[in-house]
Amino acid sequence: MHGRANPVLVLGIVAAMVTRSGHAQAVPDSLPAGVTQAMVARGKVVFSGAGICFVCHGSDARGGTAPRLSDSTWIHSHGEYEKIVAVITSGVPAKESKTGTIMPPRGGSAINDEDLKAVAAYVWSLSHRKQ
Repeated sequence: MHGRANPVLVLGIVAAMVTRSGHAQAVPDSLPAGVTQAMVARGKVVFSGAGICFVCHGSDARGGTAPRLSDSTWIHSHGEYEKIVAVITSGVPAKESKTGTIMPPRGGSAINDEDLKAVAAYVWSLSHRKQ
């Protein structure tokens, strides 16, 4: 299978990029080093499930009790993938919060490092979409 994409993987990625309404999501022009579309797709699943990110950031990442993540405005970083990983890993304590909202490490969830990096990839992709 040299030079050919795995059709199952391709279908999985395409399926993950389609919203519940049936419309394709915009995807970034390129991804940070080490990040794959499969990570972005996995991150969306974790964000909306075991990562419990949706509880504070909203199911569509448009904010709630915590800041909006679906635009290009960054509060606790400048939107670099590595910084997003760091913020999710360590959380945002009260003394560092610029919004008055705290975030516990890993958002208070028990996600593993792989899922944490996938969530960061998904969050990064939200503000780096093609227009």
